[in-house]
Amino acid sequence: MRNFVEAVRNRRSIYALGRNIPVLQSEIISAVERMTKEVPSAFNMQSARIVVTMLDHHENVWHITKSALKKIVPADKFAATEQKLNGFEAAYGTILFFESSNMIRAMQDQFPLYKDNFPGWAMQSNGMLQFAIWTALEDMGLGVNIQHYNPLIDEDIRKIFDLPDSWDLVAQMVFGEKLEDAPPIDKIPTGSRVKIFREV
Repeated sequence: MRNFVEAVRNRRSIYALGRNIPVLQSEIISAVERMTKEVPSAFNMQSARIVVTMLDHHENVWHITKSALKKIVPADKFAATEQKLNGFEAAYGTILFFESSNMIRAMQDQFPLYKDNFPGWAMQSNGMLQFAIWTALEDMGLGVNIQHYNPLIDEDIRKIFDLPDSWDLVAQMVFGEKLEDAPPIDKIPTGSRVKIFREV
């Protein structure tokens, strides 16, 4: 892996994605499995669940999303929505991030003193996992963006991939061939976001 800071700096949202990816499927799977194993979670809860979809299976994710949105987006505005979804569908794959509500409830029962904290802790860990996988994929030369069409598509996603009802969808990470670079963005100076207290 390249220098970690460089990889983090290069991790950006890329929306123009194709299918001529520069890595093997096995390399993507290995990276996802490695990050899922190593990213920490409160009380070692390990409540995150992952589904990796590629090609036809990936297309199914966006067919479901398109169908769901067609029911709620006004007809005169759907063309723009459909164009956006077609862009996601044109990519190589989508990683689906879930949380196991069963695991969270089990931890709440086991540690009742912290019951109210576990849902938030689970989401913090899921966010770290999303960041770790996103950075790993970028480091492999892939373009990535992340979407949140849950809970609108949760039921149909669980059905098509035969997933437990306890798996709650959190995010959809689209990846593929990078067809463009991310445009520059303004960053707030760290001096207004980071406070340092140290011995001089």
